[in-house]
Amino acid sequence: MDQQQTSHASTFLSDCERIHREWHVRAKTLDAEGLVALYAADAVLESPLVTAILDGRASGIVRGHDELRLFFAEGARRRPNELVRWYRTGTWLTDGERLLVWEYPRAAPDGDQVDILEVMDIVDGLIRHHRIYWGWFGSAMLTHSAIAKAGRAGASPASNRAA
Repeated sequence: MDQQQTSHASTFLSDCERIHREWHVRAKTLDAEGLVALYAADAVLESPLVTAILDGRASGIVRGHDELRLFFAEGARRRPNELVRWYRTGTWLTDGERLLVWEYPRAAPDGDQVDILEVMDIVDGLIRHHRIYWGWFGSAMLTHSAIAKAGRAGASPASNRAA
């Protein structure tokens, strides 16, 4: 590995460490603007939570700072604190070039929490593409929430999908 490659790898690892730390802190403290600042202007975020948080959204995808800001702000406003314990081990993985991955495991020291895998493409020190995958426990909670929401609206989830 030449000096330029070594420098890039070192910078990338520092970026991963910073994003891993700051994303967690900013999400935990409901800092929507701080979260948006970690993303590239044209970033894409994919999560099953998008359709639950942003009413009327057919897709689980948000694009760019304006949509990210709306998603994070609305998510902070609606988030029930009992669902999120924010436990993680501190371990993160990378391919050393663009990928950053970490998890919030289901089994936390004080009980079950929403189980999530965060997968991010990092370019020039910013998140370019962020995919959030939910495990069985979190998915069951999200499904229960959608069914309850549909019931309050007087429709079943199946009839909402057909519309």
